[in-house]
Parts: sequence; C-alpha cells; structure tokens
Amino acid sequence: MEIFQSMVKDDYEEVLFCQDKRSGLKAIIAIHNTTLGPALGGARMWNYASDDAAIEDALRLARGMTYKNAVSSLNFGGGKSVILGDPKKDKNVEMLRAFGRYIQHLNGRYITAEDVGTTVEDMDIIHQETKYVSGKSAKYGSSGNPSPATAFGVYQGMKAAAKEAFGSDSLAGKTVAVQGVGNVANFLCDYLHKEGAQLIVTDINKEAVKKVVEQYNAKAVDPKDIYGVRCDIYAPCALGATINDETIVRLQAKVIAGAANNQLKETRIGDLIHNMGILYAPDYVINAGGVINIADELDGYDRERAFNKVKEIYNTTSLIFEISKRDGIPTYMAADRLAEERIHSRRKASCKV
Repeated sequence: MEIFQSMVKDDYEEVLFCQDKRSGLKAIIAIHNTTLGPALGGARMWNYASDDAAIEDALRLARGMTYKNAVSSLNFGGGKSVILGDPKKDKNVEMLRAFGRYIQHLNGRYITAEDVGTTVEDMDIIHQETKYVSGKSAKYGSSGNPSPATAFGVYQGMKAAAKEAFGSDSLAGKTVAVQGVGNVANFLCDYLHKEGAQLIVTDINKEAVKKVVEQYNAKAVDPKDIYGVRCDIYAPCALGATINDETIVRLQAKVIAGAANNQLKETRIGDLIHNMGILYAPDYVINAGGVINIADELDGYDRERAFNKVKEIYNTTSLIFEISKRDGIPTYMAADRLAEERIHSRRKASCKV
C-alpha cells in the first residue's frame, strides 16, 4: 500500500518488479510519465541497502527523467530501472539478457540506456533481447559512451551561468572547484582547461586526481576541503546531496554548476542558496547532454546533429535564469515550471484531438 501511495502522490504510471531465479536478476522498472512519448531513462545497477531503498531510488530517478526530458524538449517521457546487486560481483550475461526480455515485454513503453553500474557492453547484451535500448556500441550504429556529450552539456550550462553571474560567458581565468573526477568530469576538465580556467579538484580516487592534476595543471585538495575553497564556480560531479545545510555555509562560489544528479539535498536548500545570492544551474538541465545524445540514436545517430542539440543547453539554462528573475523564484523552481508547462501543453493538445 505504501508503494501505491508513493505512486499516487507523484502520479506514476507503472512500476514493474522483475526476477529471474536462474541468473539472480532482481530489478525494478519505474515509468513515471509518458505524456511526451515513451519513457526514456538508464538502467542503474547498485548494491542497495534494502528493497525499499531500491524502490525509492527507481521512483525518484524516473520522475527526474520526466523533468529532464521535458525541459530538454525531447519527445520522451520519464522512466528508470534499477538492478539490485553489486555490478562488480553479481552482474552476468544471463541476468542482462533476462532484464532485456522484461523490457521487450513493455513493447516500447520504456527505453533503457547506460547508467551507474552499467556499461556500453551491457547495453549490447541487453540489445540481444530487445530493440528498446540506446547507448549501445558503435558497431550497432550508436554513439557509445555518453559521457562526452554529458560533459559538453555541463560546459554549456556553466558558460550560461557565468554570463548571468559575471557578465561574460568566458571561463578564462575563472577558478572552478570540481568535486569528483570520474568519466564525465574528466571530459569537463578538458573543456575548462582549454578555455583557460583554473581547476581545483578532489576525489576519493587518488589515482584519478593525480591524472587530472598532471593533465590539466589542476590543484588537488582533500575531499572534505573542497566546499570551502576560494572559487568562482563549484562543480559537483560525484554523489548527490552535496549542497546541504552543512556545506552551503562554507561555499565561497558565486555559481553552482556541475554534472551530479540531485545536488540539492532538499528543495528548501534551493531556496536558501537563492536568498544567499548564489546562482544555481539546475542539475537535470545542464547534465542532460547524455540523454539528448542517446535520444538522437533513435533517429539514426548523427554526432554533429546530436552535439548541436546538446549545445542548446546554453539557451535553455539562460531561459531558466530569465524565468527565475521574471517570476521571483529560485532557479530549481523555474526549471520545474518550464518542464511542467511543456507536459501540460502536450496533455492539453491531446485532449483537443
């Protein structure tokens, strides 16, 4: 009954529980909203503390994809799937193929892709059982790793935020504190370094930090110290919820713009940083490059076309800042409003047909 209460509260359409005893598959597919089109969202594999935690994550991520796809002007709804287990120990070919069969049974209502704990190679295996998968390898005419597109979108959103906060979208001479230097952040650092930004980086992976320091002449700090460094832009690119009551009092940045999902621990934190005069580029807006890129695959992938669409994140981010100023609301709320208006318009048009 609690699951149904959650579904009713945020208006989810469908939650599918999947299991295959032979392969050890336990998975959840959550479809939040298909007003704009089939639900599109990645498959995450994670060793969750409990079944309830997995359900909560699937629901939260699916709803987030509805907003991300809507604000990005994609004709896709929001969905997400989670596979329970340690991707380093529990993942196997039969598990992925069984998961693919469940996706196929949905007959196109949900399209999956790579996410945390899954890879391009995993998508190739899932593709053996279903055509409703994107983010496959290039041998299938797809784009492969979406990280470069995600990073390019974050870079564009960051430039739009710099224009709003500093009067110019040039990042030359700006100090950017990058929290987490994984795959996406590495590509982002490359863009920033080439434009002449000064980088301060951190990560629990010391080898990854060392590589970025050497490659981009960055300064490294301990993970616990990243929040208090003097910088122009704070770029959270690792775990979510790093913008919270404890960290905002230490932040010295004028702009928050990064690749991580769910950066605000609670929505009220968005109100607090707005009142503090810190400009927040909403995470699901500027990190949408990956989903924009894989959505292009479904029309027959063209890299130039896809990256031109990702470049539009600059204009979308600028529009959100305009809505924020016009309506006197925080930027996270302006982003939600833009997404909801598009969904409402489509729903209204469908009712007239």
